[in-house]
Amino acid sequence: MSIGHIYAQNLTKHFRHVQAVRGVNLDIAPGEIYGLIGPDGAGKTTTIRMLAGVMKPTAGTARVSGFDVVHQAEKLRHHVGYMAQRFSLYGDLSVRENLEFYADIFGVRGAEREAQIQRLLRFARLEEFQDRAADALSGGMKKKLGLACALIHRPRVLFLDEPTNGVDPISRREFWDILSDLHLAGVTIFVSTAYMDEAERCSRVGLMYQGEIIQQGTPSELRQLVRGELIAIVTDDLITTERIVAQLDGVSETQAYGDRLHVFVDDAARRLPDIERALRAANVRVTQIRPTAPRLHEAFIALVKHQRPPTADN
Repeated sequence: MSIGHIYAQNLTKHFRHVQAVRGVNLDIAPGEIYGLIGPDGAGKTTTIRMLAGVMKPTAGTARVSGFDVVHQAEKLRHHVGYMAQRFSLYGDLSVRENLEFYADIFGVRGAEREAQIQRLLRFARLEEFQDRAADALSGGMKKKLGLACALIHRPRVLFLDEPTNGVDPISRREFWDILSDLHLAGVTIFVSTAYMDEAERCSRVGLMYQGEIIQQGTPSELRQLVRGELIAIVTDDLITTERIVAQLDGVSETQAYGDRLHVFVDDAARRLPDIERALRAANVRVTQIRPTAPRLHEAFIALVKHQRPPTADN
């Protein structure tokens, strides 16, 4: 098994009477960006912790860069980078001191140590802030410092658990620019995210729900799993619009987003005039109505709605 390869078979984790992860299977090629998306409690964090060797699975097997995540966990930790949701930065230490601390933990010494610290300061765009205390950094800068610390020992596999959660859009974009550079350098990146626009940037995506990966594929492949065609309606009376449209022929599903209603139909060209007539008859004011392409967000919601109810052991 090559460096950077992630493989899991029937990976499972129980917490007393709760099955947090249910038989996850993965085969992630070296150099991929694999995105894991799903609601809170879906099992994303538990999956990442098992793959990173910081939590033992209840059942199943996994190997990362050729290392068994159970029997070779200690060796594995020196070959992967792991950034938890709450990465343990030391607030009273400066940016540089945090990097030096993690260099000590991973045994990065000699000439390589200073060269790697300087490289990561440039890479994370933190050179001019290297003497600033970590607690004085912005949220986005803390995330970049956390990533730099996770990269101090040059891992070929990087596990990131919702790394941009809670930071502003500009910082998120900068963080993903850094990840793109790592991807181009051949690093395998396994990232969980709550943001669908970030999932769109991944090579492949796994949709996780109630401990299971219910679908995985490229973002394009997953969007194509949406049944039927999609019509977007912008209106100031969403409740009435949804009630009327849901009863019309050819409508299989509706999804509401703010002032926008997404309507799944069997044939958009055929059903659009019927929808317009029904809304006019009810005196519903429509700002915009048009066919549109489904996004990953709609695909995920549609796939979850078609899942079977959870089994009794959850």
